[in-house]
Amino acid sequence: MREINEIDFEKEVLTGTNVLVDFYSTECPPCEALAPKLESLEALFGQEIKFLKIFRQGNRDLADKLGVKSSPTLLFYQDGEEVSGRLTGGIKRAEIVRELKPILGKERVTKIMKTQKPTVVHADVAILGAGPGGLTAGLYLCQARINTVLVDIALPGGNVSTTHMVSNYPGFIEPQPGYLLSHNMSEQTKRCGTTYRVAVDVTHVDLEKKEITIDGQETIKAKRIIIATGTSPNRIGIPGEQEFKGQGISYCATCDAKYFHDKEVVVIGGGNSAIEEADFISKFASKITIVHQFDQLQANKTAQEKAFANPKISFLFSHEPRAFKKAGDKMVVEVEDLKTKELKTLTSDGIFVFIGQKPNLEMFGNLIELDQWGYIKTDEDMRTNIGGVFAVGDVGSKKYRQITTAIADGTIAAIAITREIG
Repeated sequence: MREINEIDFEKEVLTGTNVLVDFYSTECPPCEALAPKLESLEALFGQEIKFLKIFRQGNRDLADKLGVKSSPTLLFYQDGEEVSGRLTGGIKRAEIVRELKPILGKERVTKIMKTQKPTVVHADVAILGAGPGGLTAGLYLCQARINTVLVDIALPGGNVSTTHMVSNYPGFIEPQPGYLLSHNMSEQTKRCGTTYRVAVDVTHVDLEKKEITIDGQETIKAKRIIIATGTSPNRIGIPGEQEFKGQGISYCATCDAKYFHDKEVVVIGGGNSAIEEADFISKFASKITIVHQFDQLQANKTAQEKAFANPKISFLFSHEPRAFKKAGDKMVVEVEDLKTKELKTLTSDGIFVFIGQKPNLEMFGNLIELDQWGYIKTDEDMRTNIGGVFAVGDVGSKKYRQITTAIADGTIAAIAITREIG
């Protein structure tokens, strides 16, 4: 892609026909993940759309004028006017193609996309998932000079990247921001030599053939596969939950707590995540009501003591939510007293749900042997029932799910693979 600066902007963009502009930064993992996607799309659409990039820090006045606050940010122009929607962060290839359709027309984009040639990449190991387990496996494998490709539908870091502070990771006296800890893990693995395919769509996985297709275009053929896809937040499954997700209901305190400054919120759950995240939310909110189905918390004692000592936090034990509703700009949760069966309503500015996690296994079909809770069974070397397929981290059947246990899993799987094919 050709690079321009603020001086060139009017000539190259505002007087152009169809233009895509990428505001990028250096030392920016999402920018690095985006670059090859833009290059491949420029090869397809370069005759129809001008692809340009602008260094955001070196052109701050222009970025501020356009309201560009983060990197990367993609802007789309047609005849000098900004069109389509802006894309930021971990941008997927499919999202870019979607925004090109209003500019070129759906039929034209579809026709051009059909001309792309499938590509095949060969690797010794393909890792699905870039959380602590996957990153550690990648680190050990690349240090053993084993050709490894790490694939993730999001950016590296897994759930750690959305954790406020991590206080029990060895080697750090002070608690570490989750995003920083995961960033450092990722950079270490990347610097070692592991190849990344992140913020991609995984369109097909064949565990028996050891093939992974991403973005419907590139197939990775490997000798071994490590599943490290982690978990996602459980949903309660009551009326209003899906409807108001992201519109009053959140599953990530790190992402959304800042929007509830001096406001009242309800937290659903009583385990470690619920109590620790409630403490973080209390840095912003004025009042927090924790709703828990049992008559006592399940969180660790340290977290409990901190929560009970927090004047902003109150508790509603032996209650379960039955429905979420909206009342103007307020959120309402209908809860049932499990002892008296009485229904009550709690009104707040927002609701956070922390009731555990479920394994991310949708892409794998039903070939993998699972335990009674739906997690992957493995042996002591992290092998699954499918030859050449390993599972590490939270997706596996285990007693404890922590950053340190995921890292241990990744280490074990990598060493086992190294002994097999190294």
